[in-house]
Amino acid sequence: MVVYLDNAATTPLDKEVFDTMAPYMLEYFGNPSSIHAHGRQVRSAIEKARKTIAGLLNAAPAEIFFTSGGTEADNIAVFSTIRALGIKQAITTRLEHHAVLHSLEALEKLGEINLQYLNYDEKGNLDLDHLESLLTTNNQTFVSIMHANNEIGNLNDVQAISEICLKYNAVFHSDTVQTMGHYQHDLQQLKTHFIVGSAHKFHGPKGVGFIYTNGAVKIPPLIHGGSQERNMRGGTENVYGIIGLAKALEIAYRDMDKHQQYIQSLKNRMIERLTAQIPDVQFNGNSAIAEKSLYTVLNVSLPPSDITEMLLFNLDINKISASGGSACTSGANAGSHVLSALNCDPDRGAIRFSFSKYNTPAEIDYAAEKLAGLYVKVPA
Repeated sequence: MVVYLDNAATTPLDKEVFDTMAPYMLEYFGNPSSIHAHGRQVRSAIEKARKTIAGLLNAAPAEIFFTSGGTEADNIAVFSTIRALGIKQAITTRLEHHAVLHSLEALEKLGEINLQYLNYDEKGNLDLDHLESLLTTNNQTFVSIMHANNEIGNLNDVQAISEICLKYNAVFHSDTVQTMGHYQHDLQQLKTHFIVGSAHKFHGPKGVGFIYTNGAVKIPPLIHGGSQERNMRGGTENVYGIIGLAKALEIAYRDMDKHQQYIQSLKNRMIERLTAQIPDVQFNGNSAIAEKSLYTVLNVSLPPSDITEMLLFNLDINKISASGGSACTSGANAGSHVLSALNCDPDRGAIRFSFSKYNTPAEIDYAAEKLAGLYVKVPA
């Protein structure tokens, strides 16, 4: 059996999405910036995709800009906003994706901002009272806090965060890469300035994403060289990627309730199997608590073992694909900044299993059985 349980890294392309993209790879090849019929045909398809995405998010089409993915979208929000508005204060968490964390750290290193970090507990629950306290003492501030953590799965209350930011006139950006296509986003209710999406996280193609901007903040492009995306991003559009992105998000919203229920059942099954078969197994962050975590992510903490550093290698030999990361920085685990920030025991192994609509109960049982079979607890 071959088992893919690394869907937080990327998901397989939906056949329905591919079928929608294929004509724009072979037949409709015009440059969307061209004014002739071939170009106009493709331009029309791009604008239809933009309208589809905006409708699903309860936003305006003019608020959606296409990018190469979530990383570029996050970089646009961070660099363009802070520099355009002359913002000197920024608040984030040490648990953010590197697309955000490294961007803000780069600006701090250049002396452009003072960067402050939000407090959190040992499970990664954020202290929103601390956020309000920081905003009380700061003037114009850029706040970047993700909707859900890609490693431990923790869901953050972005609605509450957005209301705090609104109260203090802070610019709020949320990295929504892991929740886009898995949860509803109503941008008339969520008072954020920027959110982002990446198609390959919800069964769309790689190399395409988007940024939503609510129009209250005017920012310049990060990539220059053309007037594409209404002067917000230079470069010929990734036409079939954009078509695939819109279709993938449409499918995700169409089938969301059914898939959420099914995938959560797979995650529950994995928790039950691992708990029954491995002594002292634990789960990092809130990943084992359904109402507090992504239903697609489970971060498993294993007691010290003589194969801790070889866990992923041994799973791979058994044709199981998953992700790792531990607080240590040795061996096969290059180290997880998230688990390090939570002060997780560096002697315990960490594996992130992440699930999709294509996984089966049999695959869950197989993966749990193989992991339990490999596991050897270090004698006391």
